[in-house]
Amino acid sequence: MHLCISLSLLFATLACGCVRDHAFHRPRSMVKRQSTPRVPLTPDEAVLANSFDNNTLNDWSYYYTHGAHLAGTNRTMAQWTADRWSVNGFQSRLDEYYTYLNYPVSHSLSLTYPNGSVFRASLEEAVLTEDETTTYPDRIPTFHGYSFTGNATAEYVYVGRGQVVDFEALVALNVSLKGKIALAKYGGPFRGLKVKNAALYGMIGCVIFTDPGDDGNITEANGYAAYPDGPARNPTSVQRGSVQFLSTYPGDPTTPGYASKQDSPRADKSPVVPNIPSLPISYIEAIPLLRALDGSGTPGSQVNRTNWVGALNVTYSTGPAPGAVLSMSNVMRDAINPIWDAVGIINGTNQDEVLVIGNHRDAWIIGGAADPHSGSAIMVELSKAFGRLLATGWQPRRTIVLCSWDAEEYGLVGSTEWVEEHIDWLTGSAVAYLNIDVGVSGKTPGLSATPEIGNIATEIMKKIIWPTMPNETLYDAWSAESDGEVGVLGSGSDYTSFLHNGISSLDMGSDQGPDDPVYHYHSNYDSYHWMSTYGDPGYQYHSAMGQYLTLLAYHMANDEIIPYDLPAYTAALRSYYDDLLTTINGTSGTVDTSELSAAITQFENSANEAMALRDQAISTNDAALKTVVNQKFRDFQRGFTSVGGLPDREFYKHVVNAPGIDTGYAPTTYPGITEAVVAGNFERAAEWVGRTSLGIRKAADILKT
Repeated sequence: MHLCISLSLLFATLACGCVRDHAFHRPRSMVKRQSTPRVPLTPDEAVLANSFDNNTLNDWSYYYTHGAHLAGTNRTMAQWTADRWSVNGFQSRLDEYYTYLNYPVSHSLSLTYPNGSVFRASLEEAVLTEDETTTYPDRIPTFHGYSFTGNATAEYVYVGRGQVVDFEALVALNVSLKGKIALAKYGGPFRGLKVKNAALYGMIGCVIFTDPGDDGNITEANGYAAYPDGPARNPTSVQRGSVQFLSTYPGDPTTPGYASKQDSPRADKSPVVPNIPSLPISYIEAIPLLRALDGSGTPGSQVNRTNWVGALNVTYSTGPAPGAVLSMSNVMRDAINPIWDAVGIINGTNQDEVLVIGNHRDAWIIGGAADPHSGSAIMVELSKAFGRLLATGWQPRRTIVLCSWDAEEYGLVGSTEWVEEHIDWLTGSAVAYLNIDVGVSGKTPGLSATPEIGNIATEIMKKIIWPTMPNETLYDAWSAESDGEVGVLGSGSDYTSFLHNGISSLDMGSDQGPDDPVYHYHSNYDSYHWMSTYGDPGYQYHSAMGQYLTLLAYHMANDEIIPYDLPAYTAALRSYYDDLLTTINGTSGTVDTSELSAAITQFENSANEAMALRDQAISTNDAALKTVVNQKFRDFQRGFTSVGGLPDREFYKHVVNAPGIDTGYAPTTYPGITEAVVAGNFERAAEWVGRTSLGIRKAADILKT
C-alpha cells in the first residue's frame, strides 16, 4: 500500500478516512486474544464515559441519515449541529465558504455487442422497501464529484485497479489504450487517480465498478444473503465519490492555497480535476461489460498484477473485444456554492494551546450512517459529555474546538478552506487535530497518527470496554488486529490540511473486518436501516468509540504536559530510513543518505533533551518550565513543514510522510526522496535528501533545550 514496504505501513490505509476505497485489515488472528485488565477511570473520566447513551446515539444517527445533505445543500443540518453543541456549553457558529462544486444532471452507459444488440445500464441502485431512505424521491443519483462533462464512444479495455503499474502492464502486453475507454475496478489508488491515469495513457473515458472480491468472507458465493435479506453486498450497490486528483492538492480546486470567499479570485481547476468523463457502476452491471471481453486480449490470470482478478464469474481479460463498443455520457452542473462548517469552542485557561476535534457532515447519499454520521453522532454525544463535566465547574487547560466539516467528500474542501483561513492562529496555537470520520462501519478498530501521539492514544484504549467479547478492552481488540502498530497518515480525510501545516494529527475509526457485514461504502445502503440492523445494532460500538475519543481529547486538552512520546518519533524516523534504504537498494541507482541519517541523530538528541526537560518540569512543579516544554511539544512538527512543498504538489509540505503520488490515500514516507528514487530521478532524490534533512533539523532545533 506504500512505496516503502514495512509492517507499520500495512495498517496505514486501513485507518484512513472517508474519501478512500474500502480496504481490510489482515485476517483476524486465530491466536486467543490476550485480555488486558481495564484501567480504572478517574472521577472526571467517569463523568465523561458515563455520559454516553446508546439510545441518544441512535437518535443522532437517525436525524443525520434522513435528509439529503450533499455538500453545499443543507445549511439546516449544519445549524442543527451547532445548536446541539451550544446546548452542551460550546460557543458555536457557522463558518461559510464559497467553493466550486458540481452536481449531477444526467448520465448514461450502454454496451453495443458485435452482433448489434445493446445492453443499457440503469446506473441506479435498487429501491428497497425494507430500507426507507432508498425509496426517497430526492435520493441522490450515482455519480462522481468533480467529474468531467462529456461523451465518449469507443472500444474499451479492462485496466485492473487503474494504477500506473497496471497501465504499464497493459502497455507491455501490447494492449492498445489510446482512444479507448477504461474499465477499472475499485480498490488500491484513490478513484480520481484511476481517471487521471486513464487520460494520461490516451483513453477517453473511465468506468469504475465495485467487485465482491474485496468484500472479505461475507459474500453470496459463500452462502450469505445479500442486503437487505442478509449481510452480503447488494449486487446493485454503487460507490459514488470524488475524482479530484487528491495527491496533487485537496480543497477547492479554484482557490489553491487560500480560503474560498465570495469574492475570491478563481484559478484554473484543470491541474486537479479530470478532462475525460467517468461513471461509477455496480458489479451486477459490470458483469456484462467484463464478460464481453472474455476471450479477447490477455486473460486476467496471465496478467502479472496483484488484485487484477476479482470474484465475478468472468476471466477479467484485458480486451479490447473487436466490435464491443461502450457509449457513455456524463453531464454535470458547475456551481460556486456556499458550504458551512459548524464550529464549537470551549475556552481553556491556556489560550495559546488549542485542541481541534473534527469530522465531516456531508454525504453522497441521504443516509451516510457509517460515513460520516457514525462520527457525527459521536461528536454530538462528545459535546454532551464535556457539557456535563463543565457543569461540575471544570475548565480545560487548553481550548477545545469542535468542527463539523462540509464538502469533505468532494476533496476535504471544508477543512482545507478553514485551515487556510485560520492558518496563522493554528500554527501559533494548535496542539493537535483529532479526526473521526467513519467512526463505525464494523468491529475492527483502526488508528493512524503522527508517532508522538501513539502512546497516549493506545494507553487510553485500555480504559474502554470493547463490545465484541466479555471483559475485552479496546486495546485488546486493536492490538490483536494491528500487532500494536499505529498506522502512518496518508490522506483521505480532514486531518490532511492540519498535518501538512505541521500540526500533530490522529485519525480513528472502527472498520469492516473480513467476517463483518459488508459496509456499502458511498452507497444508498450506507443507511440507518443497515447500521441499526447489521452495522451496529444497539449502537454499542458507537458508544465505545465515542468514549475513547472523548477520553483521549480530555487528556490532550487537560494534562499539565502535552502527552507526547518524542522517542517514538525518533523510532519512526529510523524505521522509515530503513525502508528508504530498501527502496534505494532495489534500484540500479545510488543516493547518499548520510545527511539524513545525521539529521535523525540530531533529532534524537534534541528529543531526549526535551523529554528530560519535561521530567524536570514535573519533578520541580515549575510552571514556567512546563510552559516551555508545552510550547516545544506543540511546535516541533512545524519544522517538518518548513522547507516548501513536494515537487509538483506544493500543498504537501511534510517531509516525513505524504500521500503517495499514485495512491492518493496510502502514505509514502520521506516522500520527496522515495518518489524520486522510484521514478529514477536520482538528482532530485539527492536534492530531497538535503531538504528532508533540513526539515528534520528544524524540528530538532525547536525541541533543543
